[in-house]
Amino acid sequence: MATPLHLNTDRGADGTPRVIATGEIDLSNIATFTRALADAGGGTRRPITVDLSAVRYLDSAGINALFDHADAVDHLRVIVHPLLVRVLTVSGFSKIATVESAPASTDGASGLDSP
Repeated sequence: MATPLHLNTDRGADGTPRVIATGEIDLSNIATFTRALADAGGGTRRPITVDLSAVRYLDSAGINALFDHADAVDHLRVIVHPLLVRVLTVSGFSKIATVESAPASTDGASGLDSP
């Protein structure tokens, strides 16, 4: 059974809009994720941060949504669990957006099992 997607939005210390996702991003919830990305930017090209450090699974629909949103804003910064860095690098996404690895959690707070 898939882990439900939960989304929150806020602003970073510099005022940059931020979308924080936990759970899994796949075809079943991609419309909700895409809407959250669009809403966070408020229809502008303003930079945005997407925190996926607690996302357990990201399928091709999620990757495509990130590609689309990277084209819609001036700068997209994505923070991911270390296990997802390779996926976003191999897909070429890291060439058009900033991809940062979140610190690995030692207490399981990210929801991912440590290797």
